Amino acid sequence: MRWLVTGAGGMLGTDMVARLAGAGHDVRAADRGELDVTDPAAVERAVRDVDVVVNCAAWTAVDDAESTEAPAFTLNAVAPQLLARAARVAGARLVQVSTDYVFDGAATSPYAEDAPLAPRSAYGRTKAAGEWAVRAENPDHIVVRTAWLYGAHGGCFPKTMARLAADRDELQVVADQVGQPTWTADVADLVVRLVEAGAPSGTYHGTSAGAVSWHGFTRAIVATLGKDPAMVKETTSEAFVRPAPRPAYSVLGHDALTAAGVAPIGPWEERWAAAAPTVLA
Repeated sequence: MRWLVTGAGGMLGTDMVARLAGAGHDVRAADRGELDVTDPAAVERAVRDVDVVVNCAAWTAVDDAESTEAPAFTLNAVAPQLLARAARVAGARLVQVSTDYVFDGAATSPYAEDAPLAPRSAYGRTKAAGEWAVRAENPDHIVVRTAWLYGAHGGCFPKTMARLAADRDELQVVADQVGQPTWTADVADLVVRLVEAGAPSGTYHGTSAGAVSWHGFTRAIVATLGKDPAMVKETTSEAFVRPAPRPAYSVLGHDALTAAGVAPIGPWEERWAAAAPTVLA
């Protein structure tokens, strides 16, 4: 198959391109300098001769989006609409990467794929709008929601914590936000497996299994470094107020993957152990 990956220079996009190339697919990697995903004519030309489009391009500066929602909306909602429309005309399948921020974070059990959307931040609103646009424009779509991403090809939470742990005797990390740390390489692999399996159009959750707080994840990161996890102390979200509200509960369910016969990503602890040598290299 011929694939187009937008946002190919980002943390997920880089792993997406590598996974496709490793599987022998014909892949075109388009970063910001190569394709303006907000330009309708450029998008039409880029999508014209491909079978699958994976949209990894996004405004991911969550806090900045609170004061710059219009440009975030352009990249997170208008661009997916243009890509979905062009893909439909070209007869291509579109994979749209979305986020846990489309939910309110108030749940106490994993969010189902069809749970009501109730974003509490500008970032979440723009990504929810992108999902809506993709569904409206192209029936042949796959929306993959992911969360708490880390990877080798960009800044991420484990790298930040590893750097801080090298310089400090103690780390204060929030314990009242719970989610699923997820390796970008695993998300890329899941996208390929979904498309190759001919999974039905719809929404899927691409996160690791299980759940942990940022505090618990940091303890695992510190242990990987050979340091004492006891150096990681609990604190609350109130101590780290940010412009954009963070979901308190970002655990996503994986029933749609199971129904499609596609194996979900494994437990976060196992996947972190596999990823750590590469991510922290």
